[in-house]
Amino acid sequence: MTGVAALHMLAACSNSPQVQRALDYEDFSLAPGDLATHGLAFVTPSSITGHEQDRQTVAFVFARVLREERPEIPVVTLAETLSDINASGMADEYRDMLNHMDATGVLPGDGLAKIREVTGARYVVMLKLASFQSESSRRFGFFSMRLVTTRIATLRLFYQIWDTETAAIAWEANQEMTLAFDTVKEEMVTFESMVTHIARDLIARMPHPCEDDPSRECPGPNRSSDAASADPAADSVVGGS
Repeated sequence: MTGVAALHMLAACSNSPQVQRALDYEDFSLAPGDLATHGLAFVTPSSITGHEQDRQTVAFVFARVLREERPEIPVVTLAETLSDINASGMADEYRDMLNHMDATGVLPGDGLAKIREVTGARYVVMLKLASFQSESSRRFGFFSMRLVTTRIATLRLFYQIWDTETAAIAWEANQEMTLAFDTVKEEMVTFESMVTHIARDLIARMPHPCEDDPSRECPGPNRSSDAASADPAADSVVGGS
């Protein structure tokens, strides 16, 4: 009976993730109504070595969350951008532009102008997957049996909005999120769910126009506290059976 009670107690601790955030952002020239007026196009994100295949996921998730949270902004997804570029015969120029970005951190102005021409969006989103780590460790044993596993994942993303008319960065943000929880189930922290969580945080801090005066900035409706340490929404980050 004591063992059963312990199991119930441990199970109760499951699915209570603890979240730590470090978030910084800066607005250089982005007015509250600019994105809704001129649109936003995604280009291929950059990535740390070993996570190149995750670039499409990062762009897909951010575009989906952006459409959900800010439906007034015309969004050109990465798939649409790539299709427009390919149809315009710009594949080689696009490759060179991204190679230049990887080497220098700069998106060339002529490349930005051509993206504006083919997508119709003035602003371009550049995402950078800076780091992702996921690990687990045994926390408690009972008669040589593993009962509790600690799952920990850390994700850091860099987010820039470039103005294709001025070839300058209009807005940028950087966030690192660490999530940890104890579980007795076969649960895991999914990469896509963590990207979704960070996307909501960052998009909530983009300039948001007031309803009564679009030229004036108001707090976004889904803006959450930076200081949250135990966030109920983090439950969506956990997946498994």
